[in-house]
Formats: sequence, C-alpha cells, structure tokens
Amino acid sequence: MAADRPTTVDAYIDAAPEAGRGHLRRLRALLREVAPEADEVIKWNAPFYVEPRYLFSFSAFTAHLAFAPSPEGLDPFRDALGPYAATKNYLKVRYDQPLPEDLIRQIAERRAEAVRQREDDGFW
Repeated sequence: MAADRPTTVDAYIDAAPEAGRGHLRRLRALLREVAPEADEVIKWNAPFYVEPRYLFSFSAFTAHLAFAPSPEGLDPFRDALGPYAATKNYLKVRYDQPLPEDLIRQIAERRAEAVRQREDDGFW
C-alpha cells in the first residue's frame, strides 16, 4: 500500500532490515558529504540524490544494499570492485561485508563531477 511506503530517507532506513541499517546510515552520510547540495528525495521507493539531475541512489534489500551511480559511474571502477557483486547499474554490498567507503566515495565523486559538467537538460 502506497501509504505505508517511506516518504523520507530517515523513514526508509528505519524500515530497512536491522542488519543493514548501519551500512545504510554510513552510505547516506558519505553521499551527503560528496554532494551536500543535492536534494535527498524518495523516488521509485528508494533514496535518490539529485541536483537537479540524477547523481546516485541506493536501495535496501534483505541481505544487501545496492548503490546505483549509473552504468557510466561504475564503468571506470570495474576492476576495483573486487569481492563486491556488481551489475551494469549498481554495486551490491552484503551486510556481512565491510562497506567499501573509499571506493564508494571515489565512484560518487567521479559521478557527481561528470553530472555537473553536462550541458544537456536530461534527468538521467
């Protein structure tokens, strides 16, 4: 039911599996450090960071989180993803793994810089 869906990032994290809340809070803090001017909003039932274009988002699952900077945001880091699963669109970190903060910061900083240099009006 839509009324039960979180409408703030705080509520989103509070509704996430308890095992992942620490990772989610740290990821949120890291993304806010990288993009302090970004609007933090819930879109498609996940936290999004936009300024006004999409920078990145994350999602909570039962046993892992997914950090989604865009395919272009992940591509330069494919060799550094190591033990973390990744798809074309996101980096998957299990809650029983350490959060790769330095790697996520590098990905987020590069993504934010690329988005800020764009001249088109597209959201994505």
